[in-house]
Amino acid sequence: MKSIAIMGLGNFGTALACIWLGEGLDVRGWTVEQEVFDSIQSTGVNKKYLDDVSLDGLKVSMDIAETVDGAEIVVLALPSTVVLSVVDDLMPYINNDQILLDLAKGLAPGDRLISAVIEEKLTAANLECRLCVMMGPTIAPELARGVYTTSLVTSSDFELAQDVARILATETLRLSAATDCLGSEYWGAFKNVIALACGVVDGLKVDGRGGDNLKAAVFTAGYREAVRVLPLLGADPDTALSAAGIGDLFVTATSPHGRNREMGERLGKGQALAQAESEMVMVSEGVRAARMFGHLFAGKGIDAPFVDAVCALLDEGASIGEFLEKAVG
Repeated sequence: MKSIAIMGLGNFGTALACIWLGEGLDVRGWTVEQEVFDSIQSTGVNKKYLDDVSLDGLKVSMDIAETVDGAEIVVLALPSTVVLSVVDDLMPYINNDQILLDLAKGLAPGDRLISAVIEEKLTAANLECRLCVMMGPTIAPELARGVYTTSLVTSSDFELAQDVARILATETLRLSAATDCLGSEYWGAFKNVIALACGVVDGLKVDGRGGDNLKAAVFTAGYREAVRVLPLLGADPDTALSAAGIGDLFVTATSPHGRNREMGERLGKGQALAQAESEMVMVSEGVRAARMFGHLFAGKGIDAPFVDAVCALLDEGASIGEFLEKAVG
């Protein structure tokens, strides 16, 4: 029986635990949240995140060493804002035979890829753990319900990506292997910026200023910019057409469950960014990603008016009208 350790039991980690338990895998889950631990321990349900999903059989813990001991694959189901600090905490307890699977959709400080920083940390600790990245359209409540879902597992070692995809795939979670880690991570971050922008249009619908025509225009402008600029950073152009590219973007920008789209909707309704961030249970990666891409593109002299428009809305006091004019062009 394959043993999987899931670090982080938010929506996504909980959904993965559910479907992998259903496949008969040995699944452990680590959380830093006392209420999540208590809920799963006492009821077999994560009441804070997915309260209608059974986690019967999950070995839940708040102890990292206990969770990863003996696990063949350690899954980092964490927001980009905290994943690197958890990796630091993991270092004393993992070994060279384990595989790390990073699910964080964002960029590390310094406008760097999270996987690149993890690799550096492993090297500095004299560890030879193999690392993969998984990206794709994976809305957690649907995944947990068994809705057909696709995703991309990437690694510089294609055979490793194939092995991980084979081990973790289920009847309803279909995983494909690829080698464009860089491109899948950049798309995983950039699509959050586009989803946030699309959410702004959803927020405008309450007073009749928004609509699907406008949302399609914003979606198209964001996708067009991503297709143009991400290859300039080294992404494989073909990744734009994969589950990690257009697939993840579509679901994040359109699903009512998408937290980046929700953040944009709040802004479109007139809510201040600080208030929206304080009221949302889950982290909106799109805010941070927009700022980091804005800084990255400015430093490289890359023209990115769509990203600039989102940053102006978030941090420069731009009006909704000014944002739309600059974003759509």
